[in-house]
Amino acid sequence: MSDLPAEFSLIARHFRPLAGPGSLDLSDDAAVFVPPVGREVVVSADAMVQGVHFLSEDPADLVARKLLRTNLSDLAAMGAAPLGYLITVSTPRATPDAWFAEFAAGLTRDQAEFGVSLLGGDTTSTPGPISLSLTILGSVTPGQAIRRNAARPGDGVWVSGSIGDGALGLLAARGEIDDAYLADRYRLPRPRLGLATHGLVRACMDVSDGLVQDLGHICRASGVSAEIEAGLVPLSEAARLQDRLELCLTGGDDYELLMAVDPACEAALQDHAAGLRVPVTRVGQFRTGAPAVTVRDRTGRPMALARTGWSHFG
Repeated sequence: MSDLPAEFSLIARHFRPLAGPGSLDLSDDAAVFVPPVGREVVVSADAMVQGVHFLSEDPADLVARKLLRTNLSDLAAMGAAPLGYLITVSTPRATPDAWFAEFAAGLTRDQAEFGVSLLGGDTTSTPGPISLSLTILGSVTPGQAIRRNAARPGDGVWVSGSIGDGALGLLAARGEIDDAYLADRYRLPRPRLGLATHGLVRACMDVSDGLVQDLGHICRASGVSAEIEAGLVPLSEAARLQDRLELCLTGGDDYELLMAVDPACEAALQDHAAGLRVPVTRVGQFRTGAPAVTVRDRTGRPMALARTGWSHFG
């Protein structure tokens, strides 16, 4: 019998140990997946490209974990529970086997933490840079997926965790500022699974492209306007020391949840969040009006922002 082709040998070494139910041991062209009885399937996909979403010197295990966690964050925003994932890995031919071993080790660690497993995917070669894509599958009670289009005037604007660590963390990862905590926050997001639940949160998305810009997405989908009080936006101690509020508001890469919450549900949300040990903060309010976001400083005056967030296309 001839040896396995190099690609299949690589898959057998590094990815087959990650495979779970439905993957068919990564031996067929597709997975066979049976969703939980009485649940709707939620699917999301995100890509990460070396030099855009992670640095060339970033450890492969943290790259893998960030890839999985950013997709888990999308499930968290929909109020969904994770089931499994598919992954596509495109690397230059000269990528050493040790890189794949470290990458798989990162996935192994987070699979155990978040209760997911690999269903399948693809491995290809590329002239570069490294390009990665992950498709996450989750489930939710029928009719209870939380969307962006249900915010109402009078709802509070709430966020989880702290805002701005991701954007500042990129500067730290590049060596432009010296802060290991912020660099870790950039490289390793914390998906807030279980926080946004139907009945507590009306509309939700995760903060990937900047708090102000992503809030604008909710406003457009819901047909409302919103105001943020900059002084209420929760910043970590490390972020406060950097004194770069505008970057914190617009930089992105936080992967915290941005939520529209009925005032009648705010106390229940705080109790629920406390049980998960996730801080939540009310930072503003949705209002009647054309879709737009106003950020007010501590004196109540609108802040003029150079930009509202990150865009790949201008």
